[in-house]
Amino acid sequence: MTKLDFDDGTPPEHAWRRKLSSHANRLKEFNVTFREAFKMMKLGLRLWSYVREEASQGRKAPIDPFTRESSKPSASQGVPLGGMGTGSISRGFRGEFKHWQITPGSCDMSPVMENQFSIFITREGGSKKYSSVLAPGQHDGLKKSSDDGISSWDWKLRGDRSTYHALFPRAWTVYDGEPDPELKLSCRQISPFIPHNYEESSLPVSVFVYTLVNTGKERAQSQPSNDLGEFYWWTFTSVWWSCK
Repeated sequence: MTKLDFDDGTPPEHAWRRKLSSHANRLKEFNVTFREAFKMMKLGLRLWSYVREEASQGRKAPIDPFTRESSKPSASQGVPLGGMGTGSISRGFRGEFKHWQITPGSCDMSPVMENQFSIFITREGGSKKYSSVLAPGQHDGLKKSSDDGISSWDWKLRGDRSTYHALFPRAWTVYDGEPDPELKLSCRQISPFIPHNYEESSLPVSVFVYTLVNTGKERAQSQPSNDLGEFYWWTFTSVWWSCK
């Protein structure tokens, strides 16, 4: 009898790990000394001239040290979604989609908080109900006039019982008892990384596989949901859900 390998969503033993309740540290900026600035003056003038020339043509220079980014970089990156050679999108370890590098020469580091996974759970008899966006709700873009109403979503996930595991080109997010204390939810993020196949490994695609395990005595009815409208313009993302 042939034995088939089955990936049950368990993360590997050796991986980069972070709790979803962890807060990403802002990366520190540094300043150059007067001597360093003097040595780089010619390079700075060339860059300044190049940036102005690109702007006159209606283009944004890929290297522009004279313009500050609206979103400061932070140590919150996770495994990127595909794109070895054609650009990629990153998903932070806390669940936000950010660091858009699909358009050549540009990089938007701001997270798109509307792109999220959610889950709704009802226990047998309807006595217990749980619902939450599968990402912590402590984000700078929420509760502002420009958040398009997403602050009214169920941002109930604390993240202290959920862990992100990363081992390129895969990533796992395990929600152990959140939002339902008797439900274990595992998300596997898979991107193509095929040896000796550069063309297909460069595709900006990704697959998310969710596995739900009910550890309680009552039957549970789950209703997953995903809002990935932004991806219809950029890349193809497939989502699979399975229950045990």
